[in-house]
This record gives sequence, structure tokens and C-alpha cells, in this order.
Amino acid sequence: MTEVDLEFPREWLEFTDPSDPEVIFRCDLTFLLSHWGCIFGRGCKGIRADRPDDGCCSLGAHYSDRADEQRVRAAAAELTPELWQYHAAGRRGLSTVDEGKRRTRTVDSGCIFLNRPGFAAGAGCALHGLALATGRHPLETKPDVCWQLPIRRSFAWEDRPDDTKVLVTTIGEYDRRAWGPGGSELHWWCTSDPKAHTEPERLYRTYAPELTALLGEPAFAELERLCDLAVSTGRAAPHPADSSP
Repeated sequence: MTEVDLEFPREWLEFTDPSDPEVIFRCDLTFLLSHWGCIFGRGCKGIRADRPDDGCCSLGAHYSDRADEQRVRAAAAELTPELWQYHAAGRRGLSTVDEGKRRTRTVDSGCIFLNRPGFAAGAGCALHGLALATGRHPLETKPDVCWQLPIRRSFAWEDRPDDTKVLVTTIGEYDRRAWGPGGSELHWWCTSDPKAHTEPERLYRTYAPELTALLGEPAFAELERLCDLAVSTGRAAPHPADSSP
């Protein structure tokens, strides 16, 4: 495999949320300035060796909360048999429970929303296809975890020496470790492979809609300004998987 080691120097950027002084964003500048891009159907090896066409959709997607599931259900109701290979199966149920957490069902060893190669509408996520067909961004139709990848957002309250607290929101790379204990057993993962780091534009620009949704408009504007500054000065630690200048 061609993946780089997970341990390498990273540069982190911290700034206060312009709309809330009690929130600090801690952002992985090294990854946000990288040239990562999704290569599903263009060299993606898949997380399972026996199912390379699945990408990262071999497993069902866990919902972040009830609102996430309800939004996906509403989008699924718009899907037709022409757009969704498992339309009939979906009418019998979209979700299941896995270790106490709700997620999308799997059918034939893949997510129920995954259209397989050979399907007339094309392979890939039916919910993604629905968004493109109706002029929406995929973050409006797909489960949160799906549209957020390869970004991982986490929250933690942090005590300061003056007995105040701030909510630290970390925006980082969803690498193998973010999958939990099973991450090391994945057949392949894209954020560590140079083959997925060939986008002409940097991630903070290609993922502007997703980052805006995760941070809010004022915070994303500040992040964009600081990323632009880092690019112009050339002072950010590079991602070792990058193969673009």
C-alpha cells in the first residue's frame, strides 16, 4: 500500500469564534491546506479488499442525532427507482441499530443507499445523486458523517488557568484512527494516500460549503483568511501525502 505513516508533524491553528468568544476553533492547518480530494470511482481502493467499488460505503452510516436521520429519511422519500437501486428494499426500512446507535441499513454487504456498478443511474450514493439532480449540495441530503468526511469535528470543554472555560471545537483529519479500534484494519484509507492528494485547489477551498456548515459563516470567513495568509507566507507544515505543488 502507498499510505504515509500517521505520525508526522502537523501545524495547528487556533482562533476565537467571531460570533461567540467562549468558543475556540482548533484546526488542522496541515490537512486543510492539503490537496486531498475524493477519488471514488477514480482509483479509490475501498475500505474492504473484497469490495473495492464500495469506497467507504461498505458499512452503514451512523446518524449523528435524530434530526440527521429525519433529514435523510425526507431525502430518501424523494428517491425514485431510477435513481436508487435499492428503492424497493428501502421501502421496507432504511435504518437499523448497531451497538445501541442508529445507522443506515446494509443490503448485499453495502450501504442501502449505495448504487452498485452497472446500475443505470451510475454507481455511488443515491442521496448524493439526488442532490446533484435537484441542484442541491450533497450535505443537504446525505448523513452527517458522509458529507463531513474527510473532516472530523469534535468538542471538548477546556479549563483555563484563570478558572474560565472555553468550548474547543477541533476540526481535523478523519484518518484511520477516527474510525476507532477497527480503523487500523481497513484495507485502505484515502487521506493517507498520495493518490488522493492531487486536487489543484486546497481542501479549505474545495470543502468551503462543508466547512461553513461545520463552523458557521463568520468562523469560516476567519478560517479562510488565516489559511490564505498561511499559503501566501508558505509557513504551514506540509502534508506528507501531498503530491501537488
